[in-house]
Amino acid sequence: MTSPDNTTPPTASEDAAAEGSRAVTEAALFEAFGGVRGLVETTVPGLVFILIYTINKDIHFSAIAALVLSVALGVARLVRKDTLKHAFSGVFGVAFGVVFAMMTGNAKDFYLPGMLYTLGLALAYTVTAAAGVPLLGLILGPVFKENLSWRTRNPGRKRAYTRASYAWGLILLAKSAILFPLYWWADTTQLGWVLIALKIPPFLLAVYLTWIFLAKAPPPIDVFAEMEAAEKARERADAGEPVPERAAEGLAEGVTAEAVAERRHEAPDHRGR
Repeated sequence: MTSPDNTTPPTASEDAAAEGSRAVTEAALFEAFGGVRGLVETTVPGLVFILIYTINKDIHFSAIAALVLSVALGVARLVRKDTLKHAFSGVFGVAFGVVFAMMTGNAKDFYLPGMLYTLGLALAYTVTAAAGVPLLGLILGPVFKENLSWRTRNPGRKRAYTRASYAWGLILLAKSAILFPLYWWADTTQLGWVLIALKIPPFLLAVYLTWIFLAKAPPPIDVFAEMEAAEKARERADAGEPVPERAAEGLAEGVTAEAVAERRHEAPDHRGR
């Protein structure tokens, strides 16, 4: 009789499948969050602003230098024909900060739009997770080609997205809890350097936790592959040819190109400012 404590070791195919799932998760997270270059494009303009302001205390020159650098990074992406959403989000974020600082004459207001964005994003992650429609699932669903199938057809992934959304929400709330008191009590230089210091570590922690939750979750359901199978099944059915059982199920469910296209959407930039 086999001891209940004994477990069957994973087979080579299971190990390969798990490794493949982790690789897909890593690639999807890299695409969604912009990778190292995305971090640079959202961090360096703020670093330039606070560095110049620390030296000469000139709001206008510091703000314009940060904006010019941000635009230059966006143009570099255009030249290389890379994904533009991260560069554009960086340009718009810096532009809003420049406008606020110029209008109020307070250099700390350069950081205020980004801080408000981070707080709003933290609340969005937390509220949607509590409501059972985690924001991270809405963001990463199209990246994994599963769209919203995780909501009703893949409860394990829904739990993973919910936990990851809570992680993002709590991390960004903690970041906001540090920055907003500094906005009121500290000077611009102190606020700026603390904000730069808190730019990358919380983001990396949130991405790491997301990877942990998703790597342990069931694999995504590729609704686009289902759509293609259903379309082929429809063509075979129209031609009077036998239809495979799984393809027939997809055909019965009415998986169409239009239905999938309606659920495609661009993932917003959610790294926090």
